[in-house]
Amino acid sequence: MVIQSPATLDRVFAALADPSRRAILARLAEQDALSVGEVAAPFAMSLPAVGKHLDVLEGAGLIARERQGRRVACRLTPAPMEDAMNWLVRYQRFWSESLDRLAAVVERDA
Repeated sequence: MVIQSPATLDRVFAALADPSRRAILARLAEQDALSVGEVAAPFAMSLPAVGKHLDVLEGAGLIARERQGRRVACRLTPAPMEDAMNWLVRYQRFWSESLDRLAAVVERDA
């Protein structure tokens, strides 16, 4: 497992914080290699706005863009998301134990 730098994780979590960017990632997870126009189609925002979201996603390493003639294809690159997930999993035990204790208290008091 490669441990990402804090700055890299910060960029990934910042990119994932926006619902439009999460929706773009969901589209790319369903259909690989969409053009910018295809990515933008279901959103009520301008192409430049979508382009800015794509810039953030690319800066975080979550997508890659490749020019194919006049077309720019966008692809999901899952490695940074996997790194973020690995970071979260380290804390899962803490939250699971805390929630288990809370559930025990609630059940006891019910």
